[in-house]
Amino acid sequence: MTGPAATFKAAMITMRSGLSPAANFDDAARMIGEAKAAGADYVQTPEMTNILAGNREQLFAAITDEEHDTSLAGYRELARKLGIFIHVGSLAIKILPDKAANRSFLISPQGDIAARYDKIHMFDVDLGNGESYRESRNYKPGDHAVISTLPWGVLGLTVCYDLRFPALFRALAEAGATMLAIPSSFTKPTGEAHWHVLMRARAIENGSFVLASAQGGKHESQRETYGHSIIVDPWGRILAEGGIEPGFIMAEIDPAQVTKARSKVPSLQHGRRFEIAEPLAEAAHLHLVRE
Repeated sequence: MTGPAATFKAAMITMRSGLSPAANFDDAARMIGEAKAAGADYVQTPEMTNILAGNREQLFAAITDEEHDTSLAGYRELARKLGIFIHVGSLAIKILPDKAANRSFLISPQGDIAARYDKIHMFDVDLGNGESYRESRNYKPGDHAVISTLPWGVLGLTVCYDLRFPALFRALAEAGATMLAIPSSFTKPTGEAHWHVLMRARAIENGSFVLASAQGGKHESQRETYGHSIIVDPWGRILAEGGIEPGFIMAEIDPAQVTKARSKVPSLQHGRRFEIAEPLAEAAHLHLVRE
């Protein structure tokens, strides 16, 4: 069996998606073309590439099922035309009259859908500053993790809020992932507090590259997202980072760095499962049993 191909260039697109899927496609396609012209082999767009809508009626009036989604068809044709991998961070895809999937698509240079992933963890939170989100009201969560083999290694697919669940990333790494994709539309408050530390942590603890495109700025829906598309190496070093303005960042990815990082800190080989036991029925808290 041969190892991964040599280095490649990965580009992360920063978007400010509005309410028109057609307009959002045009913006993304232009930036993908610019990234390809700069030498990108793999280009990732953010979560909710096709629409970022806070209003339920606006969302379901604008989206359709996968078979009839013109944006998806457009990205497939663009991947064929440019001869690159296009990773559409996610599209809102209608799967029921009142439910959508927050679905990520990895598209091959032949225009084929190489992998699909439905976001598992729903962003149902009250931020305490007046912002409240109930993603589960509009979206049906996925129920399985997904990896896909690229010429340069194995990609683990996740979306945004998944970032806060390290067990998912450990499962992807244990399944062979050497790169972790985290396309996102982080809110400004949570991004300012946690974006960098969590992205770097997922890279470090799994000895993997982290590739995270982002939505950024004030959207037509009035939501404000954090931006800061980022590429992190397996040692936790930031290789490239954007701001909030639409555009792209790019870095050269060396798959050999995964082997080096994992040989220095072989935590993937040392992981153990622990049982939590409550030795006394009347105990107020769970205790870790030590032997």
